[in-house]
Amino acid sequence: MSLFGSRTPPPEREPAVQVQVTDHQPHNYYLNQQNKPTSRASTPSQSPPSDYLRSLFDVGIFRDTIAPSFALHSGLAIVAWGVGRATDRVEAKDWLWPAGSVINAWWTAVGRRLIVDGTPVSSVFSSLSWVERLLLTGVTLWGTRLFYRMASRSLKRGKDDPRYNEVKKQEGFWNKSLVTTYLPEAIAQTIISLPFTAPFGHRGQVLTGYHPVGQAMAVALFSSGFALETLADYQLEQHTKAPEGGLLREGVWSIVRHPNYLGDALIHFSFPLLLYSSDMLAPLELLGPLANYLFLRYIGGDAENEPNQMARYEKEDPVKKGHLEKYQEEKNSFWPGAQELTNAWTWAVVGAGALGVVVERGFRAIHHA
Repeated sequence: MSLFGSRTPPPEREPAVQVQVTDHQPHNYYLNQQNKPTSRASTPSQSPPSDYLRSLFDVGIFRDTIAPSFALHSGLAIVAWGVGRATDRVEAKDWLWPAGSVINAWWTAVGRRLIVDGTPVSSVFSSLSWVERLLLTGVTLWGTRLFYRMASRSLKRGKDDPRYNEVKKQEGFWNKSLVTTYLPEAIAQTIISLPFTAPFGHRGQVLTGYHPVGQAMAVALFSSGFALETLADYQLEQHTKAPEGGLLREGVWSIVRHPNYLGDALIHFSFPLLLYSSDMLAPLELLGPLANYLFLRYIGGDAENEPNQMARYEKEDPVKKGHLEKYQEEKNSFWPGAQELTNAWTWAVVGAGALGVVVERGFRAIHHA
């Protein structure tokens, strides 16, 4: 205010809040480009790499998705470690792979808006697009089924998974396992959950694209993977009840040696494909299925299971060990060989994928009617 009482206009400044939706450029939402609009004439060379990296760790996906996800998964890992140490059962951590993912997805998509933002329940669900509902449904189906499978098998067994018998013999295992086993897996789970947590980082409704062929491929991939994983676990459970025992090599186990792991990988690959076909994919979300695949193939899953089986069979059942060696010669571990094109079970799994597309299109028509 001047001496004569007149008001001077305040200096012009940029608004403190910007609203941005992840329509056709989700990378601009997840990696906030310093809140500056980009002109048509701009090129990547005009933005220093240091600014791009700074935006990533400032207000982008790290703050909104990765940090909260790791806080959730690491907290669950600490609880599982405490339970495992008290009961001397390492397998408690395995339950977190499906359970933690479902909890994370629902918290990010629904819980955070209800509790933190105070949004009414009806508004939360009405703001979810069809693609987001599809994504949340897929994660829930996958995680719930897998958690039930793990929990029921563990309760029936009544003791720890045999895979962990040797590792528990290491000196001071429980004293160091939180840092060497549980928390590293929490990091992996944080990365794997990116495709079904990062897309829910917005507030309000989001405009999405619709590419029917791509979305149909994503639904088919998920449905095939879900059917493959479900059939593999069901057939294995039925086989263990048979009096003759031996290795299971029929059904979907005639396609590859680890159809359950292949099914899990297909499910996780379907999530970024669905996002891409809806113009919602951010490049960092591709790390999710890649991390899941690498973990299944080279860290746990495939890499951990068969060596443990071979060592156990060598001590307890040499005949079964020979059957496993022959199985390894005849069938691929993870990806089917070309000869599986003549396998009827391969086409049964493909048919399940096609059926999934029909069911999804039916529900979509009802939803938009």
